[in-house]
Amino acid sequence: MSYALTNMAGTRPDSAFGAWLAHAADGLDTGTEPAAAVLPHLVDAGLAAAGVPVSCGGAGGDIVDGVAAVSAVAQGSLAAALVLWGHRTYIEYLLQSPNKALGAELLPSLLSGSLAGATGLSNAMKFLAGLEPLQVTAEQEGETLTLNGRMPWVTNLRPQGFHVAAVVDHSDGGARVVSLAHDDAGLKRSKDLSLLAVRSSNTAAIALANVEIKAKRILHSNAREWLPQVRPAFTGLQCGMSIGLARRALAEAKNATVTARLVLAEPLLETEQQLDHAEKCLFAGLRSRSFEADAAPLFELRLALAEIVSAALSLELQAAGGRAYLVESGRGFARRWREAAFIPVITPSLVQLKTALQQRQRSAA
Repeated sequence: MSYALTNMAGTRPDSAFGAWLAHAADGLDTGTEPAAAVLPHLVDAGLAAAGVPVSCGGAGGDIVDGVAAVSAVAQGSLAAALVLWGHRTYIEYLLQSPNKALGAELLPSLLSGSLAGATGLSNAMKFLAGLEPLQVTAEQEGETLTLNGRMPWVTNLRPQGFHVAAVVDHSDGGARVVSLAHDDAGLKRSKDLSLLAVRSSNTAAIALANVEIKAKRILHSNAREWLPQVRPAFTGLQCGMSIGLARRALAEAKNATVTARLVLAEPLLETEQQLDHAEKCLFAGLRSRSFEADAAPLFELRLALAEIVSAALSLELQAAGGRAYLVESGRGFARRWREAAFIPVITPSLVQLKTALQQRQRSAA
């Protein structure tokens, strides 16, 4: 069936992009479609510019528009949505960084798609929650920082050119947020990771051996101060993947046989209402900036959305019945099932989020 990509916020990619995505979705998941094609298609459809101020070369709006764009893409392909999440999150770092010169330098290339943006802050977000130490160290002499360490899992590392954000443990005891480039001497990108799904996402590891960068590449000099400010965008854009995947699964379930629709009407309605409520709460928290002061409700929304994804895929399977278990008729469902398995492990994983919430509860007690 044909399917229009849209969402509650009204973001709707153009028909050419939707047609390409419908054709490429399975190949993007299995890796038979070239990863290099994803970002240009996203940029051409205007999705990377969603929520970026017009004064910076974007389409206007706010971070909610960025989340809505990720959600719309995730309805057709989680691999493409994952790429958009990494790219748009890095753009958000530049928008929120006090280093306006770096933003002015890189934003045009990011918005044109000639440069990929990647968020290597997964380790940093776990560090902020007290779950693990930083994995990259920095020594500074004058205006030069020398970096060593590893980032084991980063998406949108296009071999054609990328910048990636990283938090480094500075020798002075503080933590800096820096931007690394694909051609920095001493930076080595691994081969793409052998993922179970979302393979055409340019997801790889980065090793740093005496990488030297100048201070002009510092996004923020105080990571502990800045990370709570950008964490809502990082996690909110990530939540867009769950919203889109759940919405597509529910739509497929509702388009199943009449008998299935009748039997499953109540759980379908309940799950859809839960999804709508979670999306509204997410958008409200992002716009009010309340998540900056208290991240717990944001973590709880991420957990709730993961459960909604699981419920939606289960309902799609029940509605389709045996057809979902046949290779040809169940191809789309099988891809979404694999995609759904990725939701709990995206960093910070559900286990890590639950751990952080338990620590907060114990501290409050």
